[in-house]
Amino acid sequence: MKIFHVDSSAKRERSNSRALSRQFIENLRAEGVDVEVDYLDVTVDTPPHVTEAFAIATYKEEHERTADMRATLAASDALCKRLLEADAFVFAMPMYNWSMPSAFKAFIDSATRPGITYKADADGNIVGQLSRQKVLFITTRGADLRPGNPFSSMDALTPALKAAFAFIGANDPHFVDAQPLQFSDQEARIEALKRAHAELAGVAADWAAWERARVGSELHETA
Repeated sequence: MKIFHVDSSAKRERSNSRALSRQFIENLRAEGVDVEVDYLDVTVDTPPHVTEAFAIATYKEEHERTADMRATLAASDALCKRLLEADAFVFAMPMYNWSMPSAFKAFIDSATRPGITYKADADGNIVGQLSRQKVLFITTRGADLRPGNPFSSMDALTPALKAAFAFIGANDPHFVDAQPLQFSDQEARIEALKRAHAELAGVAADWAAWERARVGSELHETA
């Protein structure tokens, strides 16, 4: 299984989201999955933010693009290629001010490309091209945004991620949200991480079963 693993926490080694995403990869290996990781840290290699040149070039047909336009799109082209070649995505991030880190928003803007990660069919309907991949979002939240809590209505992260990735074909992502962390007492933080670890172990078992079925199907087709 080739996994595109993206971290986006500014905290580096003090980051809970990074630790949880590493643990998930190890869980998969413990389940017997042959894992190949394509890793990107968007806090180090941040995709370029959208510019006027990018906005113009991305909507030009390939044969209409100048050399400068192709150069402008080169980093985005490479990122889209990595997405299309992966079998699964693991995206880990903290919640910053109710939504995603700006570096991950730049990732989304670079990865949402007409003619590559989404296309229009003969009737003009948008068809996302990333429908075959498994998708896991691992998020960490300082407050408790689960239903019934005072801040539950403030979660702008989950709907934004669902909408952005559904547009490019990822219609059934799985979320594991560790909460509350920073703005809670030690007991609540420990319990939040314990829940997240248990959920990640369950997701790893599900992905391992999916991978075994996928590989078995491919072997059957080539037999």
